[in-house]
Amino acid sequence: MRTSSRRGRVLSAAALAAVTALGMAACGGGDDDAGAAAPGGKVKLIVDTFGEFGYEQLAQDYMAANPNITVEIRGKGMTLDKYSPQLTQQLATGKGAGDVVAIEEGIMIEYKANPKNFVDLNQFGAAELKDNFLPWKWEAGLSADKAQVIGLGTDVGGMAMCYRKDLFSKAGLPTARDEVSALWPTWADYISTGQRFAAGNTGAAFVDSGTGIYNTILLQEAGKATGYTYYDTAEKLVVETNPVVKAAFDQTAQVIGAGLSGKYPQWSPEWTTAFKQAKFATIACPAWMTGVIEGNAGPSAKGKWDIARIPGEGGNWGGSHLAVPTQGKHHKEAYALAKFLTSKDGLIAAFKAKGTLPASAQALDDPAVKEYKNAYFSDAPVGAIFGEGAKALKPVYMGPKNQAIRTEVENAITQIDQGKADAAKGWQNAVANAKKAAAK
Repeated sequence: MRTSSRRGRVLSAAALAAVTALGMAACGGGDDDAGAAAPGGKVKLIVDTFGEFGYEQLAQDYMAANPNITVEIRGKGMTLDKYSPQLTQQLATGKGAGDVVAIEEGIMIEYKANPKNFVDLNQFGAAELKDNFLPWKWEAGLSADKAQVIGLGTDVGGMAMCYRKDLFSKAGLPTARDEVSALWPTWADYISTGQRFAAGNTGAAFVDSGTGIYNTILLQEAGKATGYTYYDTAEKLVVETNPVVKAAFDQTAQVIGAGLSGKYPQWSPEWTTAFKQAKFATIACPAWMTGVIEGNAGPSAKGKWDIARIPGEGGNWGGSHLAVPTQGKHHKEAYALAKFLTSKDGLIAAFKAKGTLPASAQALDDPAVKEYKNAYFSDAPVGAIFGEGAKALKPVYMGPKNQAIRTEVENAITQIDQGKADAAKGWQNAVANAKKAAAK
C-alpha cells in the first residue's frame, strides 16, 4: 500500500537495469491511441486496468529507463462489470483496446475461448518465465490447448477480514488483531460477534453488505469441495445443483437476517461514502481490497483499520493476468512492459503500492513482501497475513459466463439485503436469472 511518504519511491538500481534491458526502441504510427506514436517519435503504450493495480509509479519508472516509451495507465477505479463488457466490445471490433490489458480470473476463460484476439507471448520467450509464477497461476494464463501464453499473472486474492478498531472499541469488543481473529473461527462465530457489536449501539453496521461475504464463502467452499462454482469443469451450468453455491447463499442470508449488514452495495457511491463516514466495521478483505479501502476511507482513517484472519478456511478471491491484444501495433514493446510489470520487482512494487498479493513464488518469498507492514492498517504485517497461505491456495474453476452469472446472484443477494425479497425468493431469482445470463 502506498502512503504519502512512498509516493516518490523509485526502483532499485538493479530493477532499473532490468527495465532498461526490457525496453525496445520503436517507432509507430496510426490513428488509434493504443500503440500510437507519441510526440517526438516515442511509442505510446496504453495499459488498461480496473480497480487498483498499483502501476502508477511503475509506469514512471519504466519511462525514466526507456525514454522512447510513454506509458498511460487507463481505467483506474473502473468496476469490473463496466470494464469487462468494454474490453469484449473492443476485442470484437478490433479497435480501442489497450496495448496491454488486464483480465480478471473470473472472466479469463471467456477470453481464452478466442485466443486469436491475443498475441502468443511465446514468440517473445514467455515460456522461460514459467517458473517465476505460482504453477496454477501460470496454467490459468495459457490457452485451452496449452500451446499459447495469453497472459502473465499479476496477483492472487488471499483472504483476511479488515475491521475498524475504533468501532470495535466503541462496541466494547477487543481490538488487537490476534484477539479479533479469535472471535470468529467460523462464520457462525462471525455472526455471534456481529450481534455483540450491534448491542454496542455504535451507530454503524457490522459489515458493509452481503455480496462480499457471499463471494468469500463461495470460494472458500468451492476450494474445499467441488473445485468449481457456477460451471463444472465440463462447462455444464450447475448454479442450482452445486451445493457450495447454495451453502454460500444461505450463510450470507443468515448474516443479513441477523441484521448485520449496512446495505451498502459494493462499488456503489453509497459504499464509498460509507467508508469515509465509518458506517460499517468489517469487510471481507482479499489482499487487493486494502488498496480500495485506503482510497475510499482516506487519510483520516489511517491507523483506525486493522486486519484479522478470515472466518472459515482461507479462500482466494480475485487476481488477474496481463495480456497483449493482437490489434495493437507494438506487440514486442507491449510484451516487454507486461513482463516488467509482472516481474518479481514489479509485483513487489505493486504490492507495496496497493496491496495486490504477488502471483510469483519468488516475490512472495522475498523479505520485501514477507516482512512488509502496512502503516495505514495499524502496521499490520500484511505480507505475512496474506502471503502465508498463498502458495497453498487452491484455484477454483470459472466457467464461460462466470461474471454475468455472478452479477445476477449478487443482485439477488442485494434484493435480500434491501428487504425486497426473502431468502427463498432471493434464491429463486438468483437461479432463474443466472440461467438467463448463461443462455445469452
